[in-house]
Amino acid sequence: MNTMTPSKVMTDNQIDKTVDLFRSALRKHHDEFSIESVQQALGAKDLGSDLLAVFRGYVERFSNLVIRLVRPDRNRTPQAVLDATDRKQYTDSNVVASMPRGTGEETKVVFFKLGHFISDVDLDKEYELRGLKPADPYSLAAVNEVDPAFADKHPNTTHWKDAEGNWCYAAFYRWNDFERRVDVNRLDDDWYGFWWFAGLAS
Repeated sequence: MNTMTPSKVMTDNQIDKTVDLFRSALRKHHDEFSIESVQQALGAKDLGSDLLAVFRGYVERFSNLVIRLVRPDRNRTPQAVLDATDRKQYTDSNVVASMPRGTGEETKVVFFKLGHFISDVDLDKEYELRGLKPADPYSLAAVNEVDPAFADKHPNTTHWKDAEGNWCYAAFYRWNDFERRVDVNRLDDDWYGFWWFAGLAS
């Protein structure tokens, strides 16, 4: 089964239109920037990726499918993976120790949102329908490490079974608009409709 991706990707015409919009805005406001400062900004190594991040944020407002490319550090311990996200942790140490490391240097993490309650068993069927498997917690944590604000608007999670067959999960979200959290624990309830589920190509 093919991995779920956007049915039609961004066209050259859309790329040109995006560039034209930015060019028009720059021309309108060009007198607000000094030539020296602009030259320094153009030399900043992260300028392109920062501009892309702003554009991606606008696009994701209208999408129920989000894709991120990350390079997880699979040499870390499970606890070090969580620590690197710099979030308040609510975890069970035994479940943290059971976190699958996954494989691969670069992974494409695909997030989808269902918008309704679902059990872990039925969630696995949703992954299968999309040609995905649940993302390993290392890949999911890498997304939230690189982009801490991602979970503010896209509370995201993945699940797995431990050696005893219990459903476990890692979930990244913002609590009450002020605390960025990560939960790693066993699950004994259905998922709410606001979660974005992380998957990898199966």
